[in-house]
Amino acid sequence: MAPRPFLILFVTGSRIGDAVLSSGLVRTLVDEIPGARFTVVGSALTVPLFADTPGLDRLIVMDKEKRSGHWFGLWRQVRGKRWGLVVDLRGSAIAAALRPKRRAVHRKSATPAHKVIEAARLLKLEADPPAPFLFTSPETEARAAAITAGPGPILAMAPAANWVGKTWPVERFAQVARRLIGPGGPMAGGRLMVVGGPGDTAACDPLRASVGKDRCIDLVGRESLTVVYAALKRARLFIGNDSGLMHMAAAAGTPTLGLFGPSDEDLYAPWGPKARALRGTRTFEEIKALDPTLSQAITHMMDLSADSVYGAAVALLDDTEPEIEVATAIEIQSDTEADESLPE
Repeated sequence: MAPRPFLILFVTGSRIGDAVLSSGLVRTLVDEIPGARFTVVGSALTVPLFADTPGLDRLIVMDKEKRSGHWFGLWRQVRGKRWGLVVDLRGSAIAAALRPKRRAVHRKSATPAHKVIEAARLLKLEADPPAPFLFTSPETEARAAAITAGPGPILAMAPAANWVGKTWPVERFAQVARRLIGPGGPMAGGRLMVVGGPGDTAACDPLRASVGKDRCIDLVGRESLTVVYAALKRARLFIGNDSGLMHMAAAAGTPTLGLFGPSDEDLYAPWGPKARALRGTRTFEEIKALDPTLSQAITHMMDLSADSVYGAAVALLDDTEPEIEVATAIEIQSDTEADESLPE
């Protein structure tokens, strides 16, 4: 008789950024509990991120209802299973209602920390927090490879955000793009990949128009999030506002430059050794003093110049030389040495 599979209910955040920042927990559970079966719960925005998770039984979209009716609806869908573990990033009472063998429920901490560390606390992994990571299937990778096929390095940019206050002017994105991939730039001859959601078309139009169609990879609302993530793996550099796409780029291992204004980089900076956060002349606290509720319908990013972003991008490119180039150089050197050793 086959042993009963270990069932894990993973309740992720409703925003893409929060879901990505806690995604390393899923990878840890996949690695440490062989054969575990996963049910992932999230919003319509976030559940697609986990579509390629190994051992996935089900994705559940939980839409918000009045008087917390969405939680009762979720309980009715999952109450019939014997859960080995419930991980709840939203801090609800669902774990207590289901009575799993183990539960890991988010609780607000008196000591705020980066969201990756905050998520790691659920599984007592804060000393070595799991980096954000999304699984992709061979089919997803093949689709991304086909979309990005072509000559030259890829500069990925995401000029939209979930609030106008966090958006750097799109015209400045275009200026930086032209300098980076234009003649004489550090990515000369490269292509521009524009990423965004279905509602970001207008915000991205000026950036897409800044280069010829033959040099633009348009991923604005055109592909699944897992395909976009796989495509970001193939970019040489990503530049974007503080957004879910920024966190996806960093999770993909792409050198990522996140542009910050009215959000706290101590909590939301892109995570990883190839990720950097950049802001203008004002601190987060100074911006919040002018807009205490962070709700004004104006951009708070005007103090970040195109020259500053370009300089930071060049520095990040210098700090993250592609490994393939190093390997190629070693191979060339080895071939040369071999040629010199041949008899005349």
